[in-house]
Amino acid sequence: MSRALIAIGFLLIVVPGELLAQGKGVRLWNLTSATISGFQLSPVGKNDWGPNQTLNDKDKEVDHDERLRITGVEPGRYDAKVGYRSSKQCFVRDIEIKADAVFSIADKDLKDCKKQP
Repeated sequence: MSRALIAIGFLLIVVPGELLAQGKGVRLWNLTSATISGFQLSPVGKNDWGPNQTLNDKDKEVDHDERLRITGVEPGRYDAKVGYRSSKQCFVRDIEIKADAVFSIADKDLKDCKKQP
């Protein structure tokens, strides 16, 4: 009986930890100096933009130093279209996205920034 209790206790400790480690998914870490209101990904050089990932956030924006869960994206290399509240839009080129990992963007990564009408 005591061996069975030890085995059950072991499973209750080990299994949830393994499940938590597997389920984190891909996340963006906003290290830019402003709140992101739009974030779309496209395979490098394709200009085939996916959905606005900020809609995955409870307030639909990603504040400075906040992380955002990215969905529907396989590991690989991507370009990103980044939009801000001020109607500024920038691009980040050739981001490497790995499974269950965090990738970040910072002000120095932003290219081709333009004010949108």
